[in-house]
Amino acid sequence: MAIDDLLDEHEQGERVRSWLRNNALGILGGLALGIAAIYGWQWWGKHQAQQQYQAHSTYAAAVKQLEDGATDKAGALLAGQEGTYATLAALRVAKAQVEAGKIEEAIATLRGIQAEPALAPVVHQRLAQLYNASGKPDEALKVLEGDTGSAAQELRGDALFASGKRDEARDAYAQALTGTDVASPSRRRVELKLQEAGGQVPEPVEAI
Repeated sequence: MAIDDLLDEHEQGERVRSWLRNNALGILGGLALGIAAIYGWQWWGKHQAQQQYQAHSTYAAAVKQLEDGATDKAGALLAGQEGTYATLAALRVAKAQVEAGKIEEAIATLRGIQAEPALAPVVHQRLAQLYNASGKPDEALKVLEGDTGSAAQELRGDALFASGKRDEARDAYAQALTGTDVASPSRRRVELKLQEAGGQVPEPVEAI
């Protein structure tokens, strides 16, 4: 090996050692952050799993109380709870309260749900049903704002009809029909409501 080559290797080695000395803290810091990120991710995964387990346990306990007829205890278990399990359990509690004739308590249960976006329309539609049934159409219209689904349009039509706004109710029922399958059992119900509001039932569009 030539002397020049040895000098080049020595110089390169010195440059590497110099770079390591100058950047040692940064390298160590990066390693520490990497290790912390790994442990943090593992902790977060365990934390999420624990929360899911606790939520499921609460859901199961609430359902058991419902099966025993203790709707008040079931509702107390869900107080302050959030997430999918809590929402599903609260919906069951509200259903049990309605069956027991406790409409106002059911409304309070539904209003207290911190629903996830995917389940929010279901909660709002159940609320609208109860508001309509208890003679509060204006409240029903408020909770249905922004929901353009066929079920929401039917409920909107019910609220408008109860408020004496027949023209607007006809439009809502007509919109509900456009989103309701011809073979759906609910279609005939919406058609009857549309006719009661003075509207004409359109001919169903046949699939091509």
